[in-house]
Amino acid sequence: MSAILLLPAVAACGSGDDDEPKNVSAKTAELGTLTPGVIKVAVQPYAPYTSVQGDKIVGLDGDILNYAAEKLGLEVKPQVTDFAGMLAGVQSNRVDITIGGVAWSADRQKQGLFTDPPYYSPPAMAVRSGKTYKTVDDLKGLELGTVEGYVWVKSIQAVPDAKLHAYPDANGVFDDLGAGRVDVGFLDPLIIIAAQKERPDLKIDTQYMTPPTAEQVKAKPDYQYFQPYQTGFYLPKKATKLEKAISAQIDAMYANGEMEKLVKKWGGDPEQFLKPSADVAAARQGVDRPQDWTPPSIAQ
Repeated sequence: MSAILLLPAVAACGSGDDDEPKNVSAKTAELGTLTPGVIKVAVQPYAPYTSVQGDKIVGLDGDILNYAAEKLGLEVKPQVTDFAGMLAGVQSNRVDITIGGVAWSADRQKQGLFTDPPYYSPPAMAVRSGKTYKTVDDLKGLELGTVEGYVWVKSIQAVPDAKLHAYPDANGVFDDLGAGRVDVGFLDPLIIIAAQKERPDLKIDTQYMTPPTAEQVKAKPDYQYFQPYQTGFYLPKKATKLEKAISAQIDAMYANGEMEKLVKKWGGDPEQFLKPSADVAAARQGVDRPQDWTPPSIAQ
């Protein structure tokens, strides 16, 4: 996903409407958004995770933020940019937040704040119907595709005897997969699921990889990108009150069933999206979360 593109954060987001909504409560104002009562959100077009229709953000991430914002009394105002602009807008304090499957990383958290994970992105594969691949060992010697700049490029290059096919966008992956020139395509799961529904002529299926073991990753560090990654909404360093408030709403959505409902709405499997892998807690404990932090999860 663009969220894990290896791109520098150099672009800047454009300014938006600074008009303050009427009747902003003191509690909402205390959240410290750039404009009281408004949450300015940097997004890129990346359906079905984020897209803008009129003045509304739609998609899985959009629905999650809209739900949280309503609970907090905030009006959502999107600003469309690219992925580098999303990160830059947060890090330069020009927007209140960015969403869209942004992967948590130790480096990114040094320059901004991450909420609790709204969901976890599992390692998904687009495969030709009738074919089954489960582990990284099953990929040896195959024709493997992804988008240029995505971290799966590194993982694919580490697979013995596999051939990398890198494309400017996901359409190239799907076209060659449908034509039989590629065996497996690595893309974000909802992208594959959407293509499967919208382009039945491709005759593709969505499969989830069994993540490589710790021993395999130790032997080949680039295999780490075949593991699930935790997403987060990303905010400026100073936005501590807003981050805590949104994280609380995210945690509540896990508990009340809303998160599971939204994942299903957009074609995802809650068992894959809403249960953290063992390394999620360890990655953040003592970094940007307390040592006893437990990542949100649906019932085990």
